[in-house]
Amino acid sequence: MTRRNITLALVGLAVLVGLLGFGMSRGAFDPPRPPGPGGDFTLVDQSGKAVTQDILKGKWTAVFFGFTYCPDVCPTTMGVLGQAQGLLGPKAKDFQVLFISVDPQRDNPETLRVYLDNESFPKGTIGLTGSKDQVAVAAKAYRVFFEKSGSGSDYLVNHSTAVYLMNPKGQFAKVLPFGIGPDEIARQISDAMRP
Repeated sequence: MTRRNITLALVGLAVLVGLLGFGMSRGAFDPPRPPGPGGDFTLVDQSGKAVTQDILKGKWTAVFFGFTYCPDVCPTTMGVLGQAQGLLGPKAKDFQVLFISVDPQRDNPETLRVYLDNESFPKGTIGLTGSKDQVAVAAKAYRVFFEKSGSGSDYLVNHSTAVYLMNPKGQFAKVLPFGIGPDEIARQISDAMRP
């Protein structure tokens, strides 16, 4: 091999190493993240037990962000999900609902437990809350907007209204938009469950 060929080979190797390093620093070789909402979180459930995103694994899960003092969207959504759960028939055993509070100041585990013990809400709903920072991390992972509105003890929280259907691997499957009825929600969940 001539000196010129050795030099060209070394330059080529240096460029290749540089490109590999650049690609790795930009995450080009990281496993692709599934598109859509979802991600890591650590919160506590209505019994006070620490819960992570692993709670999504093994079941189809409807994830909804709301708060117990919500006067309209939250109880409406939870009521519709409760009706949809009843319409799923035998498939209901493979379905769960997560209600994540965007009002950690007022929604402690006991408040969530009492709120979710509503006969019209989905049976077995898991209520989650945490510190302000923990809730913010979960909301960011799910691309959920929320902000406090008003002052005093009767403040409200403006928030996103969509429900996110996650598959049994904990990955985003689809959005269930606010305003559709229980029959349509049950149909969309049932269709998503098909192998």
